[in-house]
Amino acid sequence: MTKLNVLDKEVAIFVQNDEDYICITDIARYKNPDSTDDLICSWIRNRNTIEFPGIWEQLNNPDFNPAGFDGFGEYIRETGRDFF
Repeated sequence: MTKLNVLDKEVAIFVQNDEDYICITDIARYKNPDSTDDLICSWIRNRNTIEFPGIWEQLNNPDFNPAGFDGFGEYIRETGRDFF
C-alpha cells in the first residue's frame, strides 16, 4: 500500500484497476485522532456528501436516471451543510 504525506501526516492510498482510493480514516485521524469513527459518521450524514454521488453520476454516467436518485431529496433537504 502506498502512503502519501499530507500536512506531515501519512495517508494510505490503495490502487485498484488504475484507480486511487485514499483512506478517509487517516484523514479523520488528523482532525481527531481519538474519535475517527464519529467524524466519519458525521461526514457521511452530511448534505454535501449525500449530494456528491448524484452530481458525479450526472456528469460521468450517460445512463444515469436522476429520478431514481430523487428518493434522497427529502433526506438531503433535512441534513446540514459541511462546515468542518
